[in-house]
Amino acid sequence: MVRVLYANNYDHMSAMAANIIAAQMTLKPDSVLGLATGSTPIGTYKKLIEKNKAGEIDFAPIKTVNLDEYCGLDESNDQSYRYFMNDNLFNHVNIDKANTYVPNGKAEDFAKEGAEYDALVASLGGQDIQLLGLGLDGHIGFNEPCPEFIGPTHEVELDPSTIEANARFFASKDDVPTTAITMGIGTIMKAKKILLIASGKNKKEIFEKTFFGPVTPEVPASILQFHPDVVAIYTEG
Repeated sequence: MVRVLYANNYDHMSAMAANIIAAQMTLKPDSVLGLATGSTPIGTYKKLIEKNKAGEIDFAPIKTVNLDEYCGLDESNDQSYRYFMNDNLFNHVNIDKANTYVPNGKAEDFAKEGAEYDALVASLGGQDIQLLGLGLDGHIGFNEPCPEFIGPTHEVELDPSTIEANARFFASKDDVPTTAITMGIGTIMKAKKILLIASGKNKKEIFEKTFFGPVTPEVPASILQFHPDVVAIYTEG
């Protein structure tokens, strides 16, 4: 079941998302949080940091699993997703970084890394809630449009539109990695609850295709229509 909510602006969307995650942490203090990167969740993380500093939520017993990582980057690179998570959340809350997991972008064998990452997620009991952004092409994680839904964590060649969208974070478009390792659709869909956030007028069409159009691997996020517990929040602002 998908519940679609509309926020007044980006700050409102971020507050709504943070409240849902905080509620999960309150109901189950040792929750496994599935986390996402990119510009959309930054506001949500800021709200969670505020709640942690105010004593409303406790990250000490929390474990986290991230969706993806660029191939070829490690945590010392300021464009890696491990660096992003440290900088935007982990460094500012009372979480044990040993309990935070991001796929290894420097793995020698990405097929092996993917299988081991899926086994890790399963060993933690799976994600109690999985936070997702939404790509302009409908990707979730780095699951790009393709002829079929790919289940396990895997290496993927990034779509040109994704590279273009992410170029603003790099010195130039040529510096953007062309491959990534990402949770597959199957790993994402095993989460007990999914929270998708999307902001900007440029996301309106793909948001509507995702939740009100046909389910197709050409719009990877559309598979979420089959999940039993999804909250999707959209704002134009």
